[in-house]
Amino acid sequence: MFNSRQLNPVQVAAINAFTISLLVGLANYFFIRSWWIAVISFAVLFIISYLLIRFFTDRFIYRHIKLIYKFISQTKATKREEFFNKSLLPEKSLQEVSAEVEEWAEQKKQEIELLKQNEQYRKEFLQNLSHELKTPIFAVQGYVDTLLSGAMHKEEVAKKFLLNTSKNIDRLVNLVDDLDEISKLESGQQLLYKENFVIQDLVNEVFDSLSIKAAEKNIKTSIKKGSELPITVYADKEKIRMVLINLIDNAIKYGKQNGSIVFSVYKTHDATMLVELSDDGYGIAEEHLTRIFERFYRTDLARSRKEGGSGLGLSICKHIIEAHNQMMHVRSRLDVGTTFGFTLQGRVDVEGD
Repeated sequence: MFNSRQLNPVQVAAINAFTISLLVGLANYFFIRSWWIAVISFAVLFIISYLLIRFFTDRFIYRHIKLIYKFISQTKATKREEFFNKSLLPEKSLQEVSAEVEEWAEQKKQEIELLKQNEQYRKEFLQNLSHELKTPIFAVQGYVDTLLSGAMHKEEVAKKFLLNTSKNIDRLVNLVDDLDEISKLESGQQLLYKENFVIQDLVNEVFDSLSIKAAEKNIKTSIKKGSELPITVYADKEKIRMVLINLIDNAIKYGKQNGSIVFSVYKTHDATMLVELSDDGYGIAEEHLTRIFERFYRTDLARSRKEGGSGLGLSICKHIIEAHNQMMHVRSRLDVGTTFGFTLQGRVDVEGD
């Protein structure tokens, strides 16, 4: 079906030349009544008009299309590309050029949106970092000023203030260490020392190390039925220990009294293991789920800061898992509980095993 929007310059020149020549040929035949003169005039005029229209159309379209491509292209064309463009661009229909320009505009729009999001994220990050640093610094400053004002002569008060000062300094050290950890993971400077180990053994070690915290809320930790059989994974054991400690510690902090934390592991269709930690705590609102892995992002500012921590734990977990070229996810519902999951590579036969 004829579509005028898809015409290229050659077709435009031919149609215009044919129309002009046909009209002139018919006029000659009408006035002179000689069909051969009409045919000759039609042929000659068609050739001349086609060449002229084609020449000026090509120049006009190429000049304007080239100007468009100069705007949307980010690299300077080489002489070879310039020669190629001279033969290629005039053959493109304006519809094709329009589609390319629209695609370029959509791409730029997405880039601008991404830049806006990154800028907003940067502002939030700096604000949160400033707050996380100021809180312990101001606390230390207040305790030191009070001691210097005379409180140091009261042994009981001095000891209490020094203990609080020490806690806030530890918080600052932990914050700096966590920022350093993320920085190394993002830049690839943090090397992974992978080895084969049984994931259930590591989980039990972490459960034991956090048992006192769990006992304070009477939270029970267990391995899900069907996940007891030893499963070997190939990963950096100490890094995965850090991930498990963060996840289980959070489940205890924000868990309900007399709650539970359950570990499970599954083999997927390939040589990948899916590890999950589920709790029956307060859960996370849906609007927060897409952002909880961001640095310093807190779903409940008051309760989160009261519970302590740098606000970087989940971000570190995600970076560690991604450094293993694996994925991390979360499912949650308010007053039902939360499940964090991540994948790990299965056992790899290496020398020495």
